[in-house]
Amino acid sequence: MRTTESQRGVCLMRLDIAKGGTGLVYEIRNIVNVANRLKEYGIDVIWENIGDPIQKGEQLPGWMKETLTEIMQDDRSYGYSPTKGMLETRKFLAEKVNARGKVQITPEDILFFNGLGDAIARSYSAIRVDARIIMPEPTYSTHFLAEVLHASFPPNTYRMNPYRDWHPDIHELEHKVRSYGSIVGILVINPDNPTGFVYSEESLRKIVDIARKYDLFLVFDETYHNIVYNGRETLPLSDIIGDVPGVSLKGISKEFPWPGSRCGWMEIYNADKDECFARYMKAILDQKMSEVCSTTLPQIAIPKIMSHPEYKNYLNQRLHHYERFSNIAYELLKDVPYIMVNKPNGAFYLSIVFNEAVLNGRQRLKIEHPEIRRYIESIMTESIEYDKRFVYYLLGATGICVVPLTSFFTALPGFRMTLLSQDEAKFEYTVRTIAEKVVEYIESGNQG
Repeated sequence: MRTTESQRGVCLMRLDIAKGGTGLVYEIRNIVNVANRLKEYGIDVIWENIGDPIQKGEQLPGWMKETLTEIMQDDRSYGYSPTKGMLETRKFLAEKVNARGKVQITPEDILFFNGLGDAIARSYSAIRVDARIIMPEPTYSTHFLAEVLHASFPPNTYRMNPYRDWHPDIHELEHKVRSYGSIVGILVINPDNPTGFVYSEESLRKIVDIARKYDLFLVFDETYHNIVYNGRETLPLSDIIGDVPGVSLKGISKEFPWPGSRCGWMEIYNADKDECFARYMKAILDQKMSEVCSTTLPQIAIPKIMSHPEYKNYLNQRLHHYERFSNIAYELLKDVPYIMVNKPNGAFYLSIVFNEAVLNGRQRLKIEHPEIRRYIESIMTESIEYDKRFVYYLLGATGICVVPLTSFFTALPGFRMTLLSQDEAKFEYTVRTIAEKVVEYIESGNQG
């Protein structure tokens, strides 16, 4: 008999079938479990942990919903699509790249995935185990996790400097590329998640030059490429890549926004110029063929929505919103003691960094509800990161759910929040409360 009261909790299978864990935690989602526990006590959670515009109240315009309704009348939207993606959509996207007059691609250079998380996972898993991608620090968790799962080691990184408005350390990047022969590619996230930094043309060209000089390929995550504001400008990889092999990762989850569509794609540049890179791209395609295809309906929607006469105005309205909220948050936080904040100019995130050595394991926030206080304190282990400790106390004391910055693979303690709230008064309340609780938390460690 396999299950008796005395045998529960004992492995009874022939082998322990679970693959050894990496110890990695996707904190953006993990903190939801803590927040949901607090909701059971009647806490009204203010979700600032994840970049889901729909969850935060954004609504698709009527014309976009009408377009999707029309597509649903097309029986093709319910069937399989080609492994690489719908041909008419790939033609449309290739023409958009080619119209810029720089690198030229064909529909065969575009490959669709079930969201960029799928694209990222397959991109890293197709690389040799002893080959590495160097990535920014902090970095978006999905890239970090994919690299660790692929190589079984922490990633090589180049630092984004919060003391220089989050500019990347290009000298460190080249030094590491020169020093570590296992590095085969460079990741750039532009605009950046989690910092909201937007790369200048000068910085981008320097990175391309490094890739060219050391025979590397480039991976540009351009999820937020059309979400740039505060007067900043940047360039897509296709404009500056020249003859260097590389890929651009794009999607509609944030731009439409339609995160539930799980629809992203890879644009492949210059695969014909390097046999090693061509074999790498083929390995990704071979993996992709095992799942037949990506979701069909969103692919059909892309050309119809992006070419709609209202699309540009709609996107500009959203950019105006993010610009306003980025400035509100910056003005409310810039003079708060104990932290450093840079104004985000792209994507819809804001990262706040605690000043050096201001955090310790004695600090607390007052939590009125006794059961919530006991629960929060029960998850405070001795090894918990100091910024994560603050984040959990903030959640327990106020219901505001942010993400610890160390969960983005950085030693910088801090937290990330979003600019997605649709209620300006509530957003101001959230930021003001965070500012007050930062001071209260830090100074609590000096009492007694």
